[in-house]
Amino acid sequence: MKRVILCLILLQFLWVGAASSFWIWTPESGRWTNPKYAAKDTPEEQLSFASSFFEAEDYKKALAEFKKLIKRYPKSKEAAEAQYYTGLTFENLDKLYEAHLAYQKLIEKYPFSEKIDEAIEQQYKIGERFMTDERKKILGIEIPVDRYAIEVFDDVIENAPYGEYASVAQYKIGLILKSLARFSEAKEEFEKVVLEYPQSEWVEAAKFQIALCTEKVSLTSAYDQQITQEAKGRFTEFVKAHPDAELTKEAHAQIEVLENREARSNFEIGEFYEKQKKIDSAKLYYEYVFTNFPMSQWGIKAFERHQVLEMQ
Repeated sequence: MKRVILCLILLQFLWVGAASSFWIWTPESGRWTNPKYAAKDTPEEQLSFASSFFEAEDYKKALAEFKKLIKRYPKSKEAAEAQYYTGLTFENLDKLYEAHLAYQKLIEKYPFSEKIDEAIEQQYKIGERFMTDERKKILGIEIPVDRYAIEVFDDVIENAPYGEYASVAQYKIGLILKSLARFSEAKEEFEKVVLEYPQSEWVEAAKFQIALCTEKVSLTSAYDQQITQEAKGRFTEFVKAHPDAELTKEAHAQIEVLENREARSNFEIGEFYEKQKKIDSAKLYYEYVFTNFPMSQWGIKAFERHQVLEMQ
């Protein structure tokens, strides 16, 4: 029994000794602190300490030390610097969404930081990286990243509505939606580029994309000539406004496709009326086709059918 008591006393002594080697009483704070988890005495020292790990590419250690600075000295200018580097560190760890959130926290919590413009630039670059990756691990879960790219670009625009990256971020939201075949939504996003950033270098491309999206919408409405004509009008307007643009050749090709579709649609309506024995209506549609599209295959067919009906 005496031996058991002696062992327990010895174990308690060893535990206290071990604990005292990690925890130190600080009169300034009036509490025990563990040096392992404590920040340096000044924010400048802590920033330098954390940065040394970042420069050595020990990103996990750097992240922990930057977080210590932010927690211990939240109102210091070094805290803003640490918040920015937290974003960079997450990027180097290939945790893009976490990096975006870190930059967003800098912008919201430290709006007067000298790193704001750089943070917005980094957010834009993260959005671009999301656009090129089909899937990504977000907060540890592998998922498609289209909506995260849109979220990042939305934040870029909101953070600096008339900044360097606003108009191109707006344009790329349109591209993402277009790639998802959400053409009506994409068209609306491209229209924002034209309306909200009329002096932007992206206006020309946005107008072309608006025409393309209108054309894609018209594909789902074979007999809705209004949408097809709107798409053709958009391309025609683009050609007139930008006769020397690189996209003009493609615009001409799209106009030809749309005209062929419009001619075919009207010819088929004429056929429908002919089968219904509504000859006058059929002749009107055939006449429209060969008058407006005389050199197309549908124009030639429409003229032939019109002639047959005329002789009946």
